[in-house]
Amino acid sequence: MARKSYVGGDVTVSFDPDVCEHSGKCVKGLPQVFDTDRKPWIEPDGASADDVVAQVGRCPSGALRIEPRPEAL
Repeated sequence: MARKSYVGGDVTVSFDPDVCEHSGKCVKGLPQVFDTDRKPWIEPDGASADDVVAQVGRCPSGALRIEPRPEAL
């Protein structure tokens, strides 16, 4: 499966399920953004961009990444 992007107003989060270790750090750390019972399961606008970036940085496998905004390229 390929990496999928979830675009928010201020931040875009991408996820690669083939890399994920299922540690649950994302869901436990920021459940208003990461909720496996919801579709889509990542809602980047569920918290501040700073909080989302910080939580993605805690992903032990690198399955979650912050992607650059198109206008920033």
